[in-house]
Amino acid sequence: MIPMFIPSLLSTLRSREKAKGAPLTESEVLEVRHRAASMMLRLSEAAKLVKSRGYEDLDPDQCWAQWQEMRKELPGPGGA
Repeated sequence: MIPMFIPSLLSTLRSREKAKGAPLTESEVLEVRHRAASMMLRLSEAAKLVKSRGYEDLDPDQCWAQWQEMRKELPGPGGA
């Protein structure tokens, strides 16, 4: 069993940053992660969820660093 964010942490951060209209701070990203809903899924169920999303979500332990990299590729403020 592994934890999966629903909705994805990536989509939640993107939405929050869009609403803010400016880049999120590290403390804001960590607060989002801390408050985000997640479910424990079997590996097979988690793999199906990733496939249906079309992308891997951020690792909760590395979310700040990964978010900094991912946001460069996303359309909108600070992104591609």
